[in-house]
Amino acid sequence: MATNRYVINKGVNQSIVFKGLRAQYIWYMGAAMFALLILYSIMYVAGINTYISLGITVCTGTGVLVWIYHLSSTYGEHGLIKALAKRSIPRVIKSHSRKVFIRRGAPGEKNQKY
Repeated sequence: MATNRYVINKGVNQSIVFKGLRAQYIWYMGAAMFALLILYSIMYVAGINTYISLGITVCTGTGVLVWIYHLSSTYGEHGLIKALAKRSIPRVIKSHSRKVFIRRGAPGEKNQKY
């Protein structure tokens, strides 16, 4: 009698991790590397010395790499999005009128004046 064997995939709902970068930070790193490639090609076409443009690109790339790894370790998978969303919440809501609190009736009814 043959027994059925079921393979269990234990990483189904896990986020993607690549060399310590988690989730969206991988995309940020890819976009940064693409931007650095474009920057180097613009400097090359503009006629800037190759060693100077290479030095600028490497220094900028190192800075961006360190910055993105810092964001990844500080905020984690969803923390950066939450931190950016928290910035957009107003600290105080001011109302100079009571019009918003006056009952206007149900959506299907005609507005009645009280």
